[in-house]
Amino acid sequence: MNRIEPTPKRLTPDLIGRFKAIVGEKYAVTDPHDIAAYVTEERMLYHGHSQLVLRPGSTPEVSAICKLANETQTPLVPQGGNTGLVGGQTPHHGEVVVSLRRMDRVRDLDPQSNTMTCESGMVLLNAQKHASEADRLFPLSLGAEGSCTIGGNLSTNAGGNTALAYGVARDLVIGLEVVLADGRVLNALSKLKKDNTGYNLHNLFIGAEGTLGIITAAVLKLFPKPRAVETAFIGLKSPKDALALLGVARAEASGAVTSFELVPEIVIEFCVRHGSGIRDPMPTRHPWYVLMELTSPAASLSETMETILSRGMEEGLVEDAVIATSLQHRRSFWDLRDFVTHSQKPEGGSIKHDVSVPVASVPEFLDKASAAVVRFMPGARVVPFGHLGDGNIHFNISQPIGADKEAFLGSWRAMNDVVHGVVAEFGGSISAEHGIGYMKRDELAHVKDPVALQLMRQLKATLDPNGILNPGKVV
Repeated sequence: MNRIEPTPKRLTPDLIGRFKAIVGEKYAVTDPHDIAAYVTEERMLYHGHSQLVLRPGSTPEVSAICKLANETQTPLVPQGGNTGLVGGQTPHHGEVVVSLRRMDRVRDLDPQSNTMTCESGMVLLNAQKHASEADRLFPLSLGAEGSCTIGGNLSTNAGGNTALAYGVARDLVIGLEVVLADGRVLNALSKLKKDNTGYNLHNLFIGAEGTLGIITAAVLKLFPKPRAVETAFIGLKSPKDALALLGVARAEASGAVTSFELVPEIVIEFCVRHGSGIRDPMPTRHPWYVLMELTSPAASLSETMETILSRGMEEGLVEDAVIATSLQHRRSFWDLRDFVTHSQKPEGGSIKHDVSVPVASVPEFLDKASAAVVRFMPGARVVPFGHLGDGNIHFNISQPIGADKEAFLGSWRAMNDVVHGVVAEFGGSISAEHGIGYMKRDELAHVKDPVALQLMRQLKATLDPNGILNPGKVV
């Protein structure tokens, strides 16, 4: 299927002036040097271009932007923290960028109903801090939490390290405020847990990557703040043993198992080699590791953690384990986990895959996909890691030692075909938590149910008939 690209639109000075008047001269960016930060992304895979970046400070301003854009058929690209990994936030064809970062207020924090209503430009880490100050937990957590925004998290349906216990972004939202393509504002900011008054409209916009509307605010679910936290780094022989240990942990700790991260030995090697201050958490190396965390709002979990690890050793699943003895010790475990993606950069080119398969199939998937990659490219270094508890594996490939980086990255799509072919064998997904964006749009047509894809396109045509919202992305 050939990609049909949107037609670039050249903005006239008059039109630029009309957009500027909405947000004010101070919040309209036209200097190419200042625009540069909005049109490239961290991995430097995509380099967009734009004549204009708008930084609205309120929902009425976003509404006015959309209304004018719809009337003049001016394409828009909504953007949060610009941390996306599939090019969904990049203006590939000169679109106007609508940056939501100024919209970062908490509109309401209600500990009694366990909700927080905040604007979409709020940085995820700040949302966590606001919840903590109210003695509550907002559990969404991921490596980019210091710069990604709530709107971006919801638009991509982000997953993260705690999805095992709390679910993905979609599961953490009760209501939304959304500006539609024609400027109308959908106010669905209800805090009600029970509301059966028709279709659940807000779910349409979660995971839609700004193609159906621009999320401007959200009612987020909060939870009791954990009082007890136990964290362990565990060495094992295989993913099969890790999966069995997950079963033991669930049996012993039930819903207290918050995170269960799987990493191979090569990840430890990369992190220790390239991470300033990062040390091997174990006294000896093991083929595979699990970073497991238990949390509870009340009871101590030290005995539970010890029971899980003791059973794991008795059943031959655990080779060794280290339990964090302080907050700093625990932080060192998570610093290593958060550095995994960065540790691959000094090793040369890295081809990324954000996939998921049924949890029970993860060990077999890892074996088959790794073998398929090595057959396709002898010497390629397989670097799979991720959230074993929900079946989401970041199946990354580092270039062979001494290989030409550009030539290696030139095989990106062919490598995708190899890995995604194995994913399909297990009934998995080619996008677990990063979205479809620009990178995977063409591939979606080959893996999505035809009726589902048709409905997606019909929804797009209904809500955005002029195709102004993030054109060329997702569908």
